[in-house]
Amino acid sequence: MPRTMRYIEIEKPGGPEVLVPREGPVPEPGAGELLVEVAAAGVNRPDALQRAGDYPPPPGASEVPGLELAGRVVETGAGCERFKVGDAVCALVTGGAYAEYCLVPEPQALPVPDGYSMTEAAAIPETYFTVWSNVFERGALKSGETFLVHGGSSGIGTTAIQLAKARGTRVFCTVGNAEKQEACRKLGAERAIDYKKEDFVEVVKAATGKKGVDVVLDMVGGSYVERNLKALAQDGRLVQIAWLESPKVTANFALLMLKRLTWTGSTLRARPIEEKGRIARELEREVWPLLRARDVAPLIDRTFPLEEAAAAHALMESSGHIGKIVLETGR
Repeated sequence: MPRTMRYIEIEKPGGPEVLVPREGPVPEPGAGELLVEVAAAGVNRPDALQRAGDYPPPPGASEVPGLELAGRVVETGAGCERFKVGDAVCALVTGGAYAEYCLVPEPQALPVPDGYSMTEAAAIPETYFTVWSNVFERGALKSGETFLVHGGSSGIGTTAIQLAKARGTRVFCTVGNAEKQEACRKLGAERAIDYKKEDFVEVVKAATGKKGVDVVLDMVGGSYVERNLKALAQDGRLVQIAWLESPKVTANFALLMLKRLTWTGSTLRARPIEEKGRIARELEREVWPLLRARDVAPLIDRTFPLEEAAAAHALMESSGHIGKIVLETGR
């Protein structure tokens, strides 16, 4: 084992340029932790929020950015029972994935699906944990229902479209251009709505016989909230996972009562290891068979070397990508 590793440091709060390659000590696993040699790490919106100073890691978590990875176990801490040295895993972490080595709580690790490269596997955890826990648990989306996801071409969006379609629902999404519309249709969206040219409320109402959709997954907030409430059917569920426009909302909330709506939301990062482990086991049982069969799969737009994390963040914030962006360590 080497004593030092390459990693990415947030030099100070700011734009993508503050992501700087550094060299530092390889962490040592504690009880219940795996030390993973990272082959690839996914890039996600929360990483950019952390970089900007708006989403600090929970107490005790690594200051190194990165919430998901794939690689091989090189050391195990006391009490680890499932995985052993040499096993290929992908995992959700609270930080530290933008590095050559990262500590992973064993319950949050999953085996790399059969036939998947490390790069593909690194693009799975963050979006699949998020979509499963929010759309199918909190949102209770069921076969035969209708579903709208905003940001359909994002990592979350492309995952949500595929999983919802694979589980027997009618899927709608919003996107910003014709290229993204086509990509989302290929993934299973019945209708990809260009939010710059169309009113998504009118489109989903027309497509559902004026009923509206059963579940909306929203990461925009702001002015979208009231429109989401209008787009929902009776007893519909609005699930909030981010506030890209604004967390401050002015809306006619009487719709919540009149239509018997539920508005909920969650974050993953601060949840206890046991809770994340429970979601991991749900994914392994319900979603891993779909991944192995390629009924669903991560859509990767582009990869970057670890040292080019700043360029990866610039691409993500341009919204010019479709699907996931992944950093590769060369390991």
